[in-house]
Formats: sequence, structure tokens, C-alpha cells
Amino acid sequence: MANRKTGILFDLDGVLLDTEGIYSEFWAAIDKQFPTHVAHFTDVIKGSNLATILNTYFDPSHHDDIKAMLSQFQSNMQYRFFPGAVAWLDKLRDAGLPMAVVTSSDEHKMEAVYAQHPGFNDYFEAVVVGEMVTKPKPSPECFLLGARLLGVDIANCYIFEDSINGIEAAHASGAKVIGLSTTNPKELLQDKANLVIDNFEGFTIEKMRAL
Repeated sequence: MANRKTGILFDLDGVLLDTEGIYSEFWAAIDKQFPTHVAHFTDVIKGSNLATILNTYFDPSHHDDIKAMLSQFQSNMQYRFFPGAVAWLDKLRDAGLPMAVVTSSDEHKMEAVYAQHPGFNDYFEAVVVGEMVTKPKPSPECFLLGARLLGVDIANCYIFEDSINGIEAAHASGAKVIGLSTTNPKELLQDKANLVIDNFEGFTIEKMRAL
């Protein structure tokens, strides 16, 4: 039976799934085809949902083409878990702690993840996708929704994030924030999160609760 006193919220890409580098390659190619003239474009958009990226950086006449290219790309991607991620999810589930995924990705992408990992949904009581919120990260709306779906006060939640936008959203929500230095250097995250870890290997529930 789940312990409703504590909730665990996970971003997906760059936290559980080792996909950020692959997405950077995709968006770098898009930026060449439809130039944004934004310095470090692939870094700037990390943590943003698709609607924000399209509406902010691309002419509307290109939106459908980019959506189609992204859809095809995501359908063929390999969604690999980071080392230690599944073992960490097992520990949390064994402890009866309710978990949710809170991602800027859309439902189409999540269907591809579920197809590759049939047991993925068994870990999570809720999945918040980009279409479910009106304000993307760095707004805390998505994490507040995730906590509400778990039935846990956000102040009693731990959020795992990797992007600057995501960590800012997590911090603004009022939860305890654990940053993963999978996408950005640890030094860049240390003053933005309660704790920064390289990955989940060796991480324990005791270390998490000590925050």
C-alpha cells in the first residue's frame, strides 16, 4: 500500500531515460534546416515542451513539417534507461512510495516509450504530459499537477530533474529538488537544487529523506 505522506516526481528525458543527447542531435538538424539564429539553441530549449519551442523559435509555416519529423524520429528512437534507474524505481516501489512522471513530452512519444518498456507504467500512478498543462516549465504547474494526482502535498514531494527549466520549475513548486548532472555540469546545478547527483547508482532512500 502506498505511503501518501511522501511523493516522488520524475522528469523523464535526462533523468530516467538517456535521450537528451539524441534530442540535441535532432534539434540541431532542425535548426540547420529552419535556422533560428539562436546561440546554443539545443541547450536553450531543454525542458521546454514542443508547443513552446515551435511558437517561440519557428515560423508557423514550418510547424507541421517539424511535428511530422519529430513524430517519425520519436517512433524510431531507442529509449534506454540510465544505469541504476530501474533499480532505483524498484527501491521506491518496494518502499511503497507513490511515483509520477512529469514530462514536457507529448502522449504520442509516451506511447513509443510504453511500447519499448511494457512494464514502465507499473511503476507510476500518474503520468503528466505536455498537453495536460497550460504553462510549461519553468512554471511549476506540471509538478503541482503531478503531486495532486498522487494525492500528496507538494511540500512532501521529491522531484528529480536535469534541465535548468525543470529545476527552476521544481524549486518554484515548493518540493525538494534533486538535480542530475546528466545534461548540465554539476557546478551549474548546485545552487539551484537541494542536492545534485551524477546518477542513481548508489543513491538511497535514506540519502533522499535526509534533505
